[in-house]
Amino acid sequence: MNMLEDYLKFAIDGIAHRRLRSWLTMIGIFIGIVAVVALISLGQGMQNAIDEQLKKVGSNRIIITPGGGGAMAGPTTSEFVAAKLYEDDVDVVKKVRGVEDATGVLIKNVRVKFGDKSRYVMCFAGNTDPKTIDFIQNIDYFMVDKGKYPKEGEKYKATIGPDLWKKFDKEIKLGDKIEIEGREFEVAVITKKSGSPIQDTKVGIPLETAREMFNIPEEVMIIFVETKPGFNPSDVAEDIKEKLRKDHNVKKGEEDFSVQTAEQMIGRFKEILDTVQIVLIGIAAISLIVGGIGIMTTMYTSIIERTNQIGIMKAIGAKNSDILLLFLIEAGLLGLVGGVMGVLIGLVISKGVEILAAEYGLEMLKAYMGWELILGALAFSFIVGCISGLLPARRASKMNPVDALRYR
Repeated sequence: MNMLEDYLKFAIDGIAHRRLRSWLTMIGIFIGIVAVVALISLGQGMQNAIDEQLKKVGSNRIIITPGGGGAMAGPTTSEFVAAKLYEDDVDVVKKVRGVEDATGVLIKNVRVKFGDKSRYVMCFAGNTDPKTIDFIQNIDYFMVDKGKYPKEGEKYKATIGPDLWKKFDKEIKLGDKIEIEGREFEVAVITKKSGSPIQDTKVGIPLETAREMFNIPEEVMIIFVETKPGFNPSDVAEDIKEKLRKDHNVKKGEEDFSVQTAEQMIGRFKEILDTVQIVLIGIAAISLIVGGIGIMTTMYTSIIERTNQIGIMKAIGAKNSDILLLFLIEAGLLGLVGGVMGVLIGLVISKGVEILAAEYGLEMLKAYMGWELILGALAFSFIVGCISGLLPARRASKMNPVDALRYR
């Protein structure tokens, strides 16, 4: 234990003696660790948020959208594809084995007026029969915080997200009147906060009213499906594809619709996020390589300056392994100190991004600050330092003591 303390003191004295050079050396490691920690923190935070969204939507949900492929299909994109879905498709889906219920929803970008301000927001229009209301209230995005969903025949009652008021800078309460595409609606429901900017600023109106307003008699833009307990959603999704292919008279691979489980949709986003994160971390790793080269250069210079000191240590009995360990510890400490600063700044940056995102309504973006991330980054920076100092340390350990003592 005493020997290890001596090694640490020797390494710290060496770093302190060349203070300016040591700080400059640590900059490369510092920048790399800042980038890696910030990116992993935000990336893992997004992964956790996506998993949370899956729980909110429900793993027993299937989503059907118009257009083939479905890589990025979803509620906000279905309005902009050429293919269409209709009420007949909802009826076909309801008859598929394993389907508990299905409901079609119209989605439009609409102009909403409240007070003297007008804003464009996403509008969801669904049926108001008791079965459909019971179905959608089990989806987190549509859970009621205040009020009560309109009954059949209540054509001009609206549902709003909890953050819709932010678009108007004025509180919107139950019973208030808002205009949607020039028609007056009474606010009947305010949904619970979900963390999704689109869902938290949405408006919802009865489907029959939307069909009348937009002159869309049969079309739906997304179909939400709930599977029965005991059925695998992936298997049910395949059965739905088969039935819809027959109904649409299209071959496999030529579908004009997309059927995905909630888990599959979330999985696609996670794959994209993983790819982006790997690329960004790869770019950040370049800074670590530069930092490692800086440590190597500094250690070579340090060894040259302490050649006499190495000769003295060897003359009084220090082994090659002792010299190797001394300089490896010094190189590791250079990496570790740079890593400590990098971790602190990286976490501050990721938390700052989280706060900034929340200001713009992106409350799903949460910075992850687990101990495994912090300890992993510190261990990684120490290892980078040790690896970078390995060749200089080996050179120091193999010095001939007589030549080292003669060195001037």
